[in-house]
Amino acid sequence: MATNFLVHEKIWFDKFKYDDAERKFYEQMNGPVASSSGQENGASVILRDIARARENIQKSLAGSSGASSGPGGDHSELIVRMASLEVENQSLRRVVQDLQQAFSKLEARLSTLERSSPTHRATAPQTQHVSPMRQVEPPAQKVATPAEDDEDNDIDLFGSDEEEDKEAARLREERLRQYTEKKTKKPTLVAKSSILLDVKPWDDETDMAQLETCVRSIQLDGLTWGGSKLVPVGYGIRKLQIQCVVEDDKVGTDLLEEEVTKFQEHVQSMDIAAFNKI
Repeated sequence: MATNFLVHEKIWFDKFKYDDAERKFYEQMNGPVASSSGQENGASVILRDIARARENIQKSLAGSSGASSGPGGDHSELIVRMASLEVENQSLRRVVQDLQQAFSKLEARLSTLERSSPTHRATAPQTQHVSPMRQVEPPAQKVATPAEDDEDNDIDLFGSDEEEDKEAARLREERLRQYTEKKTKKPTLVAKSSILLDVKPWDDETDMAQLETCVRSIQLDGLTWGGSKLVPVGYGIRKLQIQCVVEDDKVGTDLLEEEVTKFQEHVQSMDIAAFNKI
């Protein structure tokens, strides 16, 4: 506001020039005054400084006249923010008033419900009037008889723990027994092997059908015979190649060779052509 006022005010910036001219005129007319010359010089200097300051102010005001809207814009923005805050404050006040009204209504409903409920009437605390001068006597202590002392001594405080220990031991034994039975009933995996035997005769005149019959006549626990065929060796001699499946824990290759080579009239030797685990 002050800056706008100074813009439109008319200021005499050249007053010091007229003052100097007036002073010189009176000096020429009346002669110079020696005592007041220093004061007048100081006053003229001050006046010149004031005039320069006013001139600078006017120039700055003229240069910043276009930018004078800045503070006004900030002021208007501040006014807008204050207005929005007032509106928000009013809305919050209305919300608080609504909440207060709802809370008061809820309290009224609760009070009416409590008054109408029969349980509230039944459980209402009753005041007891006790005379201030009445002295309350302490309750008489009951003297324990020897018979009651014996009954108290007979009570075993740790009997429940012993019963629990027995029950836990019984359950543990029962579970161990069930586990053992389940383990024994579980079928065990039997290791088996597939063996291909080469049974060689003495010569080409050996009856190979009789030789195969002799070999198949061997019956052992864990031994099962399979297919067979005659394979030529040379010079008209053929060997018997027969398949069998054995259980490793019951029948071994040494036992099998011993049983086959017992037929010395037909069998010269026995070799294992192939051995595979099943």
